[in-house]
Amino acid sequence: MLKKDNWLLGVIIGIIVPAIIFVVLYLIINITGPGYTNIPILKPKNIPLVGIFFNMIPFRYYMVNLKYDNTGRGILLVTIVYAILFFFLKMN
Repeated sequence: MLKKDNWLLGVIIGIIVPAIIFVVLYLIINITGPGYTNIPILKPKNIPLVGIFFNMIPFRYYMVNLKYDNTGRGILLVTIVYAILFFFLKMN
């Protein structure tokens, strides 16, 4: 199922990957306690940005290794939307 050249698949992957990263990092912060929040990447305000960054891994995989342009474009579309929302919401 994940080996298709499809915009919708790219959008779904682009939504799911940051969500998984967000949950994992959120659980790490809650398990370790407040003592480890001095690490910049583990600050709660940076977690969405880390999720956006991790979207580049499947993007590169689909664009370079599999040569599936439409799936890569779907991932890129969601990544750009996430990035715009992140910086728009941080400015206000």
